[in-house]
Amino acid sequence: MNLIESIENHRTLDLLQEANEITLKRHGSSITLERAVFLSWWCDKGDCTFCYMSSQKSRIKEPEKARRHVNSILAEAELTRRLGWNIEFLSGGYGSFTTPEIQNIAENIYDITGKPVWLNIGITSELEAYGKEIAGVTGAVEVANPELHNKICPSKSLDDIGHMLELAGDMGFKKAVTIILGLGETPGDLEYLWEMIEDLGINRVIFYSLNPHKDTAYENSPQPASLYYAGVVAATRIRFPELEIITGTWTDNLANIGSLILAGANGLTKFPLFKMFGTGYGRRVEEEVRWAGRSLEGTFTDFDMLTTGTIPHPKVEPFIKRYIDMCLNNKSEQNKD
Repeated sequence: MNLIESIENHRTLDLLQEANEITLKRHGSSITLERAVFLSWWCDKGDCTFCYMSSQKSRIKEPEKARRHVNSILAEAELTRRLGWNIEFLSGGYGSFTTPEIQNIAENIYDITGKPVWLNIGITSELEAYGKEIAGVTGAVEVANPELHNKICPSKSLDDIGHMLELAGDMGFKKAVTIILGLGETPGDLEYLWEMIEDLGINRVIFYSLNPHKDTAYENSPQPASLYYAGVVAATRIRFPELEIITGTWTDNLANIGSLILAGANGLTKFPLFKMFGTGYGRRVEEEVRWAGRSLEGTFTDFDMLTTGTIPHPKVEPFIKRYIDMCLNNKSEQNKD
């Protein structure tokens, strides 16, 4: 089967069937919930044409105030641990935190969760600062076609991303890339991604669908079709049976989840956790997983798990309470309905 031709000729169901069989055989039936933990809304570069941060750079006069409070970040780590979620990665724009600050945050998260965390902090040559608290390094490729990438992410060279990931591998870290569908790529551009996976020994790919942000070049662009998205994931699963695949979708596209799981997803991401927890949206995620014939690791609905756990530090407690109150408010609003 020519995988790219299968996508182009709309043979998505054939791809899904083969990808699903491979996934169950190689990875089992578990699906994880993944949470990207953001460090800041500031980015020194701020010129990726799809990115929310590019719309905010000119409006942020004091970048240090766009940084999240570290105790808020640690509270989020504790609550993801309670709920059985994974931390997809730590993510922050360029210039938001220093390397020692990020290392300290990662170390504290490792102490809380007992799991090393992935990084997605931009192109860096300072990986020697990290140790056992880091599982791997993520390169924000977004689009693997070099010509298109240079237009969309002019300050993030694919060569530089590749060199960083090679360094990460040399230091014993796992390697991941992020890909956004809907930026103008074609099915044929998958060849660029697949070549990258092979050449760099990529362990994990995180696929997202475009979320058109106001005041960006993609403000009025459509999100990618659900079957196109599923076809791309399925073709990648068939080509790389052992690859870890995480797929992201938004609350307005929860119906994508079932097809993405059948296409080969190991985990799901891109959810506003504290806004969705205990709501119909959260229950919908759990139902999508169930009807795809999978078992979910973690919960979107168990309030006992949410409210039971340790407090990492007294200074973190107010932030934990704030997040729990948000979720309890969701429950109250649901009961009113």
